[in-house]
Amino acid sequence: MHRLFVALRPPPAIRALLLDTMGGVPRARWQDDEQLHLTLRFIGEVESRVEDDLAAAVGQVHAPAPELSLAGVGRFAHRGQTEALWVAVAPAAQLAALHRKVDAACVRAGLAPEGRAFVPHITLARMARSAGAGAEVERWLADHAALTSPPFTCAHLVLYESRLGHEGASYEAVERWPLSG
Repeated sequence: MHRLFVALRPPPAIRALLLDTMGGVPRARWQDDEQLHLTLRFIGEVESRVEDDLAAAVGQVHAPAPELSLAGVGRFAHRGQTEALWVAVAPAAQLAALHRKVDAACVRAGLAPEGRAFVPHITLARMARSAGAGAEVERWLADHAALTSPPFTCAHLVLYESRLGHEGASYEAVERWPLSG
């Protein structure tokens, strides 16, 4: 079984900017450079045959390379507990259109349509369940609320395989397809 997702990879200068924001929140598991991406469609575990069909379908997605920028920070929480810290990516409408194309390719490959709302973001940290909301999280959110970046382009769709381990997830690019300029 292969645990897969389709994403965009920000360029090195943007990843460096994101890495500079990390810190100051105890018990946060900050992402490293190799983990920074914008998920367009989480797929989950599939057999090798499905992976091949999926790669063929996603390889047929035609879209312009999006010009993006960072647009503030946020968190995902469940029952008042912060689960992840992230940075928003804009423009949301352009990314939502690309998400729909990738999702349609996944459906053509035999997967169910995406059931969750699409929120364009790059995860910066995952929180331990016991971490709570905490003053440090609130301070980090306030300190980085105005985070922006110069415009940047993500030139490729990337199919990643995710491997879960004791230190968190590691990601390997399985296939990469250029987006039009």
